[in-house]
Amino acid sequence: MMMRGMQETAGLSEERAKQGGVVARRLLDYLRPYRVQLLWALVLVLLSAASQAIAPYLIGRAIHGAIGQNDRAGLNRLMLILLVVYVGGIIAVRAQIITMGEIGQRLLTRMRSEIFGTVQRLSLRFFDRNPAGDLMSRLVNDTDVINQLFSQGLIQVLGSIFGLLGILIAMLALDWRLALASFVVIPVMIGLTSLFGRLSRRAFRETRTAIGEVSTELQSEIAGVKVAQAFNRTDVNEQRFAERNAANRDANVQATAITSAFVPMVDMLSVIATAIVAGYGGYLVTQQTATVGVVVAFLTYVQQFFRPIQQLSTFYTTAQASLAASERIFELVDTTPDLVDAPDARELPPIQGHVTFENVSFSYGERPDAQKHNADHSGEMVLSDVTLEVEPGQTVALVGPTGAGKTTLVNMIGRFYDVSAGTVCIDGTDVRTVTRASLRSQMGVVLQETFLFAGSVADNIRYGR
Repeated sequence: MMMRGMQETAGLSEERAKQGGVVARRLLDYLRPYRVQLLWALVLVLLSAASQAIAPYLIGRAIHGAIGQNDRAGLNRLMLILLVVYVGGIIAVRAQIITMGEIGQRLLTRMRSEIFGTVQRLSLRFFDRNPAGDLMSRLVNDTDVINQLFSQGLIQVLGSIFGLLGILIAMLALDWRLALASFVVIPVMIGLTSLFGRLSRRAFRETRTAIGEVSTELQSEIAGVKVAQAFNRTDVNEQRFAERNAANRDANVQATAITSAFVPMVDMLSVIATAIVAGYGGYLVTQQTATVGVVVAFLTYVQQFFRPIQQLSTFYTTAQASLAASERIFELVDTTPDLVDAPDARELPPIQGHVTFENVSFSYGERPDAQKHNADHSGEMVLSDVTLEVEPGQTVALVGPTGAGKTTLVNMIGRFYDVSAGTVCIDGTDVRTVTRASLRSQMGVVLQETFLFAGSVADNIRYGR
C-alpha cells in the first residue's frame, strides 16, 4: 500500500531535487524557444559591458593627456566620446530589461499552464493527501520567484559577467602590476560566495515551505468560514494562522539575515582592494613607473570591478530562492497520476444502468504528513469486502455515519478512485477497462455541497457540457 500511495507524490526524489545543477538545467530548457530574443539580449549585454570597460580608460587619458598637456580641444573630444559611451550603455541596459522582461513573462505563462494542466489530470487521491493552499502557493508564489530570476536576475548576471571580463582585460592591459595587486582579494571572495550559497539555499527552501503552509491555512479557513463561525472557532483559527504566519516571518528573517551579510563583506573587500591600489599606485607614481592618470583609471576600475560582483551576489541570492521554488514546482509537474486509462481501454457503450460491486475493498493510502503526526494510515480500510448490486432504474440509499465510505463508494462508479481489491462493473464491464471520458460523459453527479465556478450563472449551468 505504501508503494501505491507514493505513485502520485513521486516527483523529483529528494536527492535529485537537492542537485542544483539538475534543477538549473531544467529551468534553462524553458529558454530554448526564445533563442533569437536571447541572442539580441546578449548583444545588448556586450554593448553595455563595453561601455563599462571603455569609460575609465577615457577618464585616464583625459587626466594624463588632455588635462596634463592643457589640450582643451582634445579634452572636449574625449568628454563627448565619454558622453556617447555612457548614453549608449544606458540605452543598452534599458533594452535588456525590456527584452528579458518579455521572455520572463512568456516563460511564466508557460510554466503556470503546465502546472495547471498537471493538476487537472491528477486523481482525487492526490488532492486528499495534498492541501489545496500549498498547490496554490506553488502555482502563484513559487512561479513568481522564478519570474524574477529570468526577467531580472538572468540579464543582471550576464551583464555582470561580461562587464567583469571587460574590466579584467582593461586592467591587465593598462597595468598588470596594479591589476595583480587588486586581485589579491579574489580568493576570499570565492570562499565567501561558496559559503553563503550553501546557507542561503537551505534558508530559502524553508521560506518556500513556510509560505506554502500559510497559503494552505488561509485557503482552508476561508473555505470553512461558515463552519468556523457556527462553532465559534474564529479565535482558535486566528491563533492557528498567526502561528503559521509567524513561522513564515521567522523563516524569511533568517534568510534575510544570511543574505544581507554578504553585501557588506563585498564592500569591505572593495575598500581593501581600493586601499591596495591607491597605496601601491602612489608608490609607482613616486618611482615614476606609472602615471597619475593610470592610477586614477585603476581606482575607477576597482570600483567598477566590485560593482558586478555585488550584482552577482544579489543574483546568487535570487538564484538560490528560485532553485528552492523550482524544486517544489518540478516535484508537482513530475507527479505521475495513479489513475490513467489502460493501454487497451475502449469506449463504453451506452449505459443501461446495471451496477455491481464485487468484494470491493478500498484504502486511501498513507498521507504525506502521517510521519509528521506519528500516524500510519497505510493499512486503514475505508471499505472492506463490499458486495452490492443495483438494477437499472433502481434507487439505492446508502446510510451510515460520516466517514463510513458512502461517498467513496459512489466515486468508484465514475472511477474517481480505483479499488484496492475487487471490481466495480457497469453492465458487466469493469470500469477499469474503459476510457474515463466515455464513462463519465454518461453519468450525472449531484454533489452534497453547491459549488459555483467563477463566471455567470449560465456558464455554471452549461459547465457539464
